[in-house]
Amino acid sequence: MEGVTLENEYAYIKDSKVFLKGYLDMPDRQIGEVKRTEEEAFQYFVNRYDIAVKKVDQLEEDIDGAQNKGSYLTKLIQLRRRLLSFDGIGDFMPLLKRLDIKEAYLNGLIEVNQKNNAKVKVELLEEAKKYKDSEDWGEASDALQEIRTKWIRTGPVSKEQNDLMEEEFKNILDSFYQRRKTFFDEQNRIIDINKAKFEELIQKSYDLHMRRDWDEAFEDMKSYQREWKEVGPVPPKMLKFLYRNFKKSNTAFYEKYARAKGVQVKRRVDPRVESQKRMMVEAEHLATAENEGIFDSTVKAKVLLNQWKNIRVPSHVADRNVAERFRAACDKIFELSYLMKVVGRKHPTFNFLDDEQKSMVKYREMENIVRRARNDLQELEDSTSREVGSSEDMDRMIYNNLKTQKRKLLMKEIILEELRQKVNS
Repeated sequence: MEGVTLENEYAYIKDSKVFLKGYLDMPDRQIGEVKRTEEEAFQYFVNRYDIAVKKVDQLEEDIDGAQNKGSYLTKLIQLRRRLLSFDGIGDFMPLLKRLDIKEAYLNGLIEVNQKNNAKVKVELLEEAKKYKDSEDWGEASDALQEIRTKWIRTGPVSKEQNDLMEEEFKNILDSFYQRRKTFFDEQNRIIDINKAKFEELIQKSYDLHMRRDWDEAFEDMKSYQREWKEVGPVPPKMLKFLYRNFKKSNTAFYEKYARAKGVQVKRRVDPRVESQKRMMVEAEHLATAENEGIFDSTVKAKVLLNQWKNIRVPSHVADRNVAERFRAACDKIFELSYLMKVVGRKHPTFNFLDDEQKSMVKYREMENIVRRARNDLQELEDSTSREVGSSEDMDRMIYNNLKTQKRKLLMKEIILEELRQKVNS
């Protein structure tokens, strides 16, 4: 070749420029220039060819060791493109041949995977169709959400199938969710209408308070109460709020009506609340037991606690003061019982002491119990500050435990103060 000064079967140097000989359908192309000597330039690009070989070796190794081999197809195509323009001197044909073999292998795997994916998606489509016309909105929504998650996790199918299957799946979901939206829009419209009717009856009932024809107003209130029962449904929480206002108006009206008519109104007390009041009185009496008598009170208090739990009193009916006094009485019984256990263990001759000596022993032991309880509470508060924020359920449990320990400490301090007064009297 005229003008060539250095050459091998893959490249040559001409006019101080390094050329790679053409292969496949590509012409000769310049890959570099001679900086110092032709031999050094030639050897530099021969060495660079080793880089290309290592890249092919590494890709083959990665593919052979990979679980998801199909994901390497894009990397393979990109490497082939880089090899065709790679600046190095050597035989690129074997490298390209190796990539062709791997590409055919990957395409085969991908074709098998796409067929399997298509089979899975066909099954998911059939499953989704079962819920397309369903009106069990909760169950169908959950089922379709699960199907959609499986659909997303399922790998791709062939390009010819992909658009059709995606469109069909989208149409099924759109059809269901549009019908669901239409249903709940109508439900919300009905709820708004019913809510407005309830609010109108509440306002009408309040307007009766200003009337002076009490007999006519009384009949109107009865009429409103009948209308209230005939109004359609609204969500339970909303109904509870609305009914509270309506009942408040009713109660206030009947009180005015009774005063105007000279009728003495006897307030009705829920029998469940009455039962709780009786249990509270009994618990407070049990808490007055002295010394060993407190052990019998403990047994009875446990029975009362179980009975209390079985009385289901709605929050709007329950007497909070009664509940707090009952809980405090039970706490006192259990704390006094623990005190007497400590006294009995540490002072075997306790029963032979006079009343003044017994009070002093109980006071000193209670001082020790309170001191330990305060230290325990401080440690609990310190650990709580480090643990809060781990989860909502855990935070609630920690908060309730802390609240309980504070309540128990307060009762211990109350007992200590009562004993102190008794000792000093």
